[in-house]
Amino acid sequence: MRLSNLADYAVVLMSAAARHCGASLLAEGKLNAAKLATETGVPLPTAKKLVSKLTTAGLIESTRGIGGGIRLARPPSSISLADIVEAVEGPLAITSCTIDGNHDCALEGSCTVKPHWGVVNRTIRKALDDVSLASLSDAPAALKIRIMEKA
Repeated sequence: MRLSNLADYAVVLMSAAARHCGASLLAEGKLNAAKLATETGVPLPTAKKLVSKLTTAGLIESTRGIGGGIRLARPPSSISLADIVEAVEGPLAITSCTIDGNHDCALEGSCTVKPHWGVVNRTIRKALDDVSLASLSDAPAALKIRIMEKA
């Protein structure tokens, strides 16, 4: 199992937003996709696309116009890694048969493994749920120094 680059970049952007916004959501005011792209190295078109997806998923709030920008929709401690990944990639599913209503597998009628995939899928989901954005946004010392130099 491997995250797509887009999901990985979404985690990077959300972590940067959490470092700027903090638990109060307004500690440093609002950010924009360009600032996040510059800080993280995520290409600006990709950052804009991700901000849109994360806004649609309710993880980021976005305001247009002068004084506008983006901010986390809720505290970093209440946003999980699973929330971010699902915002970009859709429901977490180790195999297609773990998605409710999906019946596109030719082996579905005789598969003896299918009942076990749900357990695996729930275990992975729980592991991702247990990682909060707050823990991901705790920058290593070297990054903290670079961010302070840019300020």
